[in-house]
Amino acid sequence: MKRTKTSKAWMQEHVNDIFVQQAKARGYRSRAAFKLVEIDDRDRLLRPGAAVVDLGAAPGSWSQVAVQRVGSQGRVFALDLLPIEPIAGVVFVQGDFTDDAVAQQFEASLNGAAVDLVMSDMAPNMSGVPTVDQARSIHLCELALDFAVRHLKPGGHFLVKVFHGEGFDGFRRQMQAAFRTVEVRKPKASRDRSAEVYLLGSARK
Repeated sequence: MKRTKTSKAWMQEHVNDIFVQQAKARGYRSRAAFKLVEIDDRDRLLRPGAAVVDLGAAPGSWSQVAVQRVGSQGRVFALDLLPIEPIAGVVFVQGDFTDDAVAQQFEASLNGAAVDLVMSDMAPNMSGVPTVDQARSIHLCELALDFAVRHLKPGGHFLVKVFHGEGFDGFRRQMQAAFRTVEVRKPKASRDRSAEVYLLGSARK
């Protein structure tokens, strides 16, 4: 298939991207690792000994960062529809996290414990129709929020990727009902032209 000018430009940008280069140098599976690194350097979410859930974890770069930072006393659980290559110290559950069987498998791994942090870098499969894609994105965020509220300890935190657009303000209000503070984060590794930001819900009520 002949590449378009747009795809060629994207590939050139990707090759020259400093975060792509650093990810390769440090053994991270994607440049997205640096989004979490920057947020965690600021907000100290991944504390030693913490229990963390990574929703939509594939290819696994956020789980890589998490397991490094929570240390041997911490626990990291990764969930995704797609398979991921094993990561030492990470418990992986493959499947839809809203499916009852997957939820039961995950909860069995927890042994009845609650978690300190739920994080989600998920995005839906894009259709190319902006209104449809935005609605799908917000719905995915709502599912992740519901999961977080069910599994977080009181005082726990929730970090989620959200795209600016219709439904953003309403979703932020949903988070404000569940957490004491909700703040916006836009890490440097998030491309300027992208509508993505991260909402950080701190201290579950």
